[in-house]
Amino acid sequence: MNYYVKRRAVALLAVPALLFTAAACGSDGDDSEGGAGAVATVKGKVGEKPKITLPKDDPSETTVTKTVAEGDGEVIKKSDFVRLDWAVEKWDGAKELGSTWTSASSGSTPRQQAVEQIGQQSQQLPDKVLNGVKGKKVGSRVLVQGTAGDLIGENLNTSSGIAKTDVLVWVVDAVGAASVDSKAEAEGKQAASASGMPEVKAQSQKAATITIPKGEKAPKELKQQVLIEGDGKKVEAGQGLIAQYTGVKWEDGKTFDSSWNHNGATAFQIGTGAVVPGWDKGLVGKKVGDRVLLVIPPSLGYGSSPSSELAKNTLVFVVDILGTV
Repeated sequence: MNYYVKRRAVALLAVPALLFTAAACGSDGDDSEGGAGAVATVKGKVGEKPKITLPKDDPSETTVTKTVAEGDGEVIKKSDFVRLDWAVEKWDGAKELGSTWTSASSGSTPRQQAVEQIGQQSQQLPDKVLNGVKGKKVGSRVLVQGTAGDLIGENLNTSSGIAKTDVLVWVVDAVGAASVDSKAEAEGKQAASASGMPEVKAQSQKAATITIPKGEKAPKELKQQVLIEGDGKKVEAGQGLIAQYTGVKWEDGKTFDSSWNHNGATAFQIGTGAVVPGWDKGLVGKKVGDRVLLVIPPSLGYGSSPSSELAKNTLVFVVDILGTV
């Protein structure tokens, strides 16, 4: 069932199907008890899939935001990057509509979680649900209950079979949070590109200028080079990677996306298949502070998605690793 239509300029993420066509308006994240009516109960440890129990009484008439369990980490602030687990059920019939816990770990690959930024359009959650963790501590579990019309608003994808009057129960675990300036970038002397690799001119606060070497055929395997070496911790699979990036096509050198042309620093979960394989292979194990040049063949880009306009292209990325969450 296709609940959610993505509206990002570049489809890096494999976003699960959800309930809405675009992000809804925000909320202040404070706990609210709601009006007359019942509120779902939640059992289970934070970090484990929650057991949501729905009372037989009619649900609360207004939206409820409730801290189920308080964590002991840092307080999540406005504009923080966060890594989250979530589950959502429909009140009528206790039907589960989605959950990060359904994405099981496989070998050394952690399961997929949501990586978002407070205050920016969410890729997986309605904004009112995402903002439910603002002001809470990392390690907290939060319940947000309300009608689809209130939580999602005019952006509700009604073709999903969910009506505006249907009550939805979301449970969100705040796994981690980090603050990074939206204009941050890698710092240090940049190395010259290796032979056969694209040339990179990175002007401060702007999308990088990437020049494809003349006469060079696109490589059939992943090529990578650290242009600026940072001194931070190594990036681990399963973490949220906070980065600036610019991407161009090898075939014509044209830029198809850059974080600098949007809201600046952005974040993706790395090492879980949530981004193109070339990112997972090329960025896990790099360090915070690194500037990395990646040349990604179609087989490690969008080659497995024939409908993508980039399916046949070799992709060249310059990625500044600013932090992890």
